[in-house]
Amino acid sequence: MRESRASMMDRKINIVTDFAGQRFVLINEIRFKGKREEWKNIEEYLKQYVGEFYEIIETSEKIFIASDFPDEYANAESRMALRGAAAKAKANASQGIPELIQIATNSEYSQNRKKSHVNDAKNGWYRYDVRFALPVYDDRSGKAERYNIYSARMLVRHSVDGKKYLYDFLQIKKETSSPL
Repeated sequence: MRESRASMMDRKINIVTDFAGQRFVLINEIRFKGKREEWKNIEEYLKQYVGEFYEIIETSEKIFIASDFPDEYANAESRMALRGAAAKAKANASQGIPELIQIATNSEYSQNRKKSHVNDAKNGWYRYDVRFALPVYDDRSGKAERYNIYSARMLVRHSVDGKKYLYDFLQIKKETSSPL
């Protein structure tokens, strides 16, 4: 895996393993509130990853970031439907894209079903499970008092060129287990 511009930035992100041996991405800073007016900034932030690729630890698959990813992540119908904590979670998950790709597990293939994707996902779609944690700050001290853990499905399109491209993150849900 090559070192990207994004990995050279000062980011407060770690890959951690829980007690069950499952990996998750620990994002130690809330940069985005997930408000509607902020998604243009998130889209701009994501452009730093375009042209990069990251390898899934479990399978050694390379996942590339194409120029359509920032727009899809920030403006897809699935994102527009998000509200509250789920919108904030997706907004802040954008900080850990390289690490989320690296920890992806449970690959699931499905054929392309939409005519609109006939060219860009000619070889179908892959979905992977990912998990990440975000801090919850104490109102008085401003310090992180705990972390909430979220699960999501990473959507990857398998293009006619044989490469797999990150497309979006879907089904973001807060886990009901005890927070960190």
